[in-house]
Amino acid sequence: MKVAPSVLSADFGNLQRDVQAICEAGCDFVHVDVMDGHFVPNLTIGPVVVSAIAKCATAPLDIHLMVQNNTFFVELFAPLKPEYISFHIEEEKHPHRLIQKIRSLGIKPAIVLNPHTPPESVEYLLADLDMVLLMSVNPGFGGQSFIESVLPKAKRLSEMRNRLNPNCLIEVDGGVSDKNIQQLKEAGVDVVVAGSYVFNHASKEEAIKSLQI
Repeated sequence: MKVAPSVLSADFGNLQRDVQAICEAGCDFVHVDVMDGHFVPNLTIGPVVVSAIAKCATAPLDIHLMVQNNTFFVELFAPLKPEYISFHIEEEKHPHRLIQKIRSLGIKPAIVLNPHTPPESVEYLLADLDMVLLMSVNPGFGGQSFIESVLPKAKRLSEMRNRLNPNCLIEVDGGVSDKNIQQLKEAGVDVVVAGSYVFNHASKEEAIKSLQI
């Protein structure tokens, strides 16, 4: 299991310290939540802060867009060369076109599904994706409780992925901890986003290692 701590739960007064700490603790990716205050009722970081994160991170960036006008934000963050940029299928009228655009910029494209969105919504896009991110909380805020229905949803997606594009990763974001990591692994999940669990733990290294099973 790969682990992508979400900087949404970091101490923004000591952002460099916290980003360096999770990288030194062995995280696989640095998960960056970008919110515009329209698609979700919260407003977070822009390219200046993400650029600062990129400079001090030794793990690749995994940028999760929770925005309207995805193309604008893809172009905004592309110069930072993250490993992944993910966008919500609920907000994109032309997902296949945007997937192609992200890949043309040398970035791996990913699609995000909200808790209510069925995995079948990406069936005809899976062959072109590098990752699908399943939200296991309602997007917009950190520290929420895990929504159990994501487990059967992940299993369905995993079966579809294995048939159509075995190289496509499945990521889960929200309420992840050592309490549900084994269930997520058994459901076919490859990457977990963990914010509060990692940043509030007495040892970030221990927290990350407990998820890398």
